Amino acid sequence: MNKIDKMLEELCPEGVEYKPLGEIADYPNKRVSMKEIDCYVGVENLLKDKHGVFKSNAKPDSGNAILFVPNDILIGNIRPYLKKIWLADTTGGTNGDVVLVRVNKNYDRKVNRKFLFFILSSDSFFLYDNNHAKGGKMPRGDKGKIKEYEIPLPPIEVQDEIVRILDKFASLAAELQAELQAELQARQKQYEYYRDKLLTFTKNGGGTQGVTWMKMSEIGNICMCKRIMKHQTSKTGDVPFYKIGTFGGKPDAYISKELYASYRSSYPFPKKGDILISASGTIGRRVIFDGKDAYFQDSNIVWISNNEKKVLNAYLYHLYAVIEWKTEGGTIKRLYYSNISNTRIAVPPLAEQERIAAVLDRFERLTTDLQAGLPAEIKARQQQYEYYRDRLLAFKRKTA
Repeated sequence: MNKIDKMLEELCPEGVEYKPLGEIADYPNKRVSMKEIDCYVGVENLLKDKHGVFKSNAKPDSGNAILFVPNDILIGNIRPYLKKIWLADTTGGTNGDVVLVRVNKNYDRKVNRKFLFFILSSDSFFLYDNNHAKGGKMPRGDKGKIKEYEIPLPPIEVQDEIVRILDKFASLAAELQAELQAELQARQKQYEYYRDKLLTFTKNGGGTQGVTWMKMSEIGNICMCKRIMKHQTSKTGDVPFYKIGTFGGKPDAYISKELYASYRSSYPFPKKGDILISASGTIGRRVIFDGKDAYFQDSNIVWISNNEKKVLNAYLYHLYAVIEWKTEGGTIKRLYYSNISNTRIAVPPLAEQERIAAVLDRFERLTTDLQAGLPAEIKARQQQYEYYRDRLLAFKRKTA
């Protein structure tokens, strides 16, 4: 039997009373002028950011807002924000897209505000709120039904202990996340240090024996896929079509197998291992082509059809990360054919290229593995926290 169980057995052996939210809390509706508040909160930003810092919305120049004070609970009241919730730690203003919950005077000393916040953060409350939402495209929570939601009210000592446990759990999870982030940054800096050191050559070849300088046009042809028209794409389909906005991520457009087969056989197409680079927007973003069926936006995504007897793809992949590309254009930068073909790169002997690529691959793999594992670890910790939170907030109901 854990501490909470012992407290419940001692303080409320017959079970815990449940009260409708509307009995223990109210919906304050005091209006204040925008000029009277510094912090204005809309439904989009109820949660604090990853650093624990709360950022308020841009405050409208005129009008008024619903006043909230510290320890008020703010809940998103319009889809898709019904799961957003914040325990206010400051005074400010909000609007009708947010449900403002404040414990009333009758329960002032019977309810730990953070305990109530945890109850209203649970999946149980979210599902209840979501199921009773009303409206068309963007349903709103039913404030009447929300007031009917039953809140368990164990003795205040139990509430305080549960809050202490959950706060400690959240703090430990945050510390672990910070340690993992710090480790990731250290690995990234380590990779960048060795990358810059190994790929720094002087124009006369100093630092590595046998280095020659070549224009990109000397190591291979600059290639791009055949242009795909918008009407040739669909939101679902057989072959992913990567545009500059989805390059290196998830596709949002597809082309047919027939078109893919026709264009692949008739026009330039990358071979497995070629290094694709972005030539618009974020210049020089790199993707190693894995050979799977996919097509790429012409002119915005290009590659060098290089002779690997001169320059290895594995070497080019890391070299592209340090090249200072000369671009053209205003707001949206572009890397044109001439910019690429006239760029000069250092080309050491093949054996040295292999050594450099092997060292940098190893460092990048350490970084990538940690980077891939970090979201999974954070998700696992969050799920673990939610599991124990929901267990701690489940009580035997007192019968009449």
